[in-house]
Amino acid sequence: MTSNRPFPGTSPDDGDGPRGLSRFLPPLPLFALQPLLGHIAISVARRRPELFARLGESCRKRFLIDPDDLPVFLLLQPDPARPRLSAHNRGETVGHDVRISGSFTTLLRMIDGQTDSDALFFNRALTVTGDTEAIVALRNALDDMDTTLADDVAAAFGPLSGPVRAIFDMTNSFAGKTS
Repeated sequence: MTSNRPFPGTSPDDGDGPRGLSRFLPPLPLFALQPLLGHIAISVARRRPELFARLGESCRKRFLIDPDDLPVFLLLQPDPARPRLSAHNRGETVGHDVRISGSFTTLLRMIDGQTDSDALFFNRALTVTGDTEAIVALRNALDDMDTTLADDVAAAFGPLSGPVRAIFDMTNSFAGKTS
């Protein structure tokens, strides 16, 4: 089941829209970010082919990752033949099978293994809609990793992986102090 409707945050009357500073920011020029996101998707796919095997048929699904306090959202298509990760401005209509929504720090802490996705869901810090089978397959694939997805994203930056990892750690540390 694919959804092509805009998601929360696309109209001023929508009470579930972007929070924080993102409410005041104009749409971002994402053209420079797209090659970097594409590189991350391909790099993670090369480092972790077992993720695709674990996803099974769900690797053909489109996962909308919505950090609801940022002015953009991500669309992940974990197709082993052509993995894609792209950024989109709020208000864009993007077809997707699953939507995962939470604050940026909540999503980062989740992919960095700092917090349990089930606990986030039941505490309503994380919202999931759409294809339940696909989201469970993704969660299981991430849980089976011997490292974290954040480690693999940092590794995609090659010689800059150390500073990128340090940024993740500082963000996680700051988020832990404010929650």
